[in-house]
Amino acid sequence: MANANLDVKVSNGLSQWLYEHRLSIGFTTYQTNRLFMIGSKSADRLAVQERLFERPMGLYWNNDKLILACRSQIWQFNNQLLESERYQGADRLFSPKQSWVTGDHNTHEVAIDKHQRLLFVNSNFSCIATVSQEYSFEPVWQPPFISKLASEDRCHLNCFAMVDGEPTYATACATTDEAAGWRNHTIDGGVVIHIPSNDIIATGLSMPHSPRWHQERLWLLNSGSGELGYVEQGRFRPVIFCPGFVRGLSLVGDYAFVGLSILRSTRNTGLVLEKRLNAENRTAQSGLMIIDLKTGNVVHWIHFPNTVEELFDVVVLRDIRHPKVLGFQNDDIERLISFPGSNGLVISKPTRPSVAIPALVAGDARKSRDASNIRFQRVYHLTPENLQVYESMTYPSLRERWKSQPQRGEMFGVSADIGGEMIGFGVAENVASDCAETVELISLFVVADYRRRGIGNRIVSELEKSAGHSISNRIMNP
Repeated sequence: MANANLDVKVSNGLSQWLYEHRLSIGFTTYQTNRLFMIGSKSADRLAVQERLFERPMGLYWNNDKLILACRSQIWQFNNQLLESERYQGADRLFSPKQSWVTGDHNTHEVAIDKHQRLLFVNSNFSCIATVSQEYSFEPVWQPPFISKLASEDRCHLNCFAMVDGEPTYATACATTDEAAGWRNHTIDGGVVIHIPSNDIIATGLSMPHSPRWHQERLWLLNSGSGELGYVEQGRFRPVIFCPGFVRGLSLVGDYAFVGLSILRSTRNTGLVLEKRLNAENRTAQSGLMIIDLKTGNVVHWIHFPNTVEELFDVVVLRDIRHPKVLGFQNDDIERLISFPGSNGLVISKPTRPSVAIPALVAGDARKSRDASNIRFQRVYHLTPENLQVYESMTYPSLRERWKSQPQRGEMFGVSADIGGEMIGFGVAENVASDCAETVELISLFVVADYRRRGIGNRIVSELEKSAGHSISNRIMNP
């Protein structure tokens, strides 16, 4: 479901850069309960999608699967499209397939290891855990300085880095072992822990996040100083300063994708980030930066001037230009079906237009669509109640019809769509009388820019096939 107030600003040429590199970006913002997917419809047209989930945080992508950590659940999404299949221009369609109910653990990062275990950072209980059939979670590892698993967020363990399919490095905001003790050590209490040995390999960090093993280096974000860098010989080596609280990092080739957030507190935090921003007369930004690791220069950026103030996790989807995610706020989850032998996605019924179809303007991409790609779908078990969602696709208005004339018999319909977008709809009604049973056409509508192409006649023909004979009361197409 789209947010009409969402304001997104991007650097010039971002869509072309993503298109040429065959990359797209996914990121979460729990502050607005949204998962964003950003890709490219073409070299000069960006694709932006948002989906609503309850407090989305950790995000992981691999092998055409998305894993998303929410407030009390972890979701797995699988791609539903064949290699050459497209849905509304998208080359990947991620559909929710299963979830694990974990309870609210302030779940941060998620990943799948080489044993296909789903791992996540359980920040409340200061451990890395996996899902369980019997329990809310099963602990896999905890820092050596944590003496007890308790829902107290003792050190704010937040992220881990995978090396060869194993969790190998973890970041925590402090080495404290009392409830919320890390909050008194945000300026320089952060550490990096080598998981296999339990050794602390870097100290003096400011709320470190998002460790990533890439090109034989351990990269991470030093959030409190606003810097992307790497760990070398026990020290953090900054590469670039970013004007925001950095959190969420994905590395592909020579590029880093870094999430930025606005500082939560308006009072003096003492963070190096805040001091530097004040010294340079700048304010923290919310968005994402794409950085060239060789030069340390910003290649492209995305800014959210309002609404979105915090980002959490960032993933880059390689060899995917235009991803989409099915959510639960519209009827796509109900009507897009696949099964063994289906040879791809099956649209079981047309979409439900919730608002009037806007008039198409000159140059609209939909005008250029080939009419040969139109799919005609039969729709049964129609009633005045479930037809309400199709009101904008009826002529004459069925809503007005029901005010003076009740339903007389079984109703059925035929829709026309291109790529799942409804462009025409016809409804017929079986009418029984003492003499015989007849079928009347009571509504026929085709979107303006698709008229005079025989679509209305084809809809009537399909209705007649369903009825088994000709239909009376032909309606002139508006």
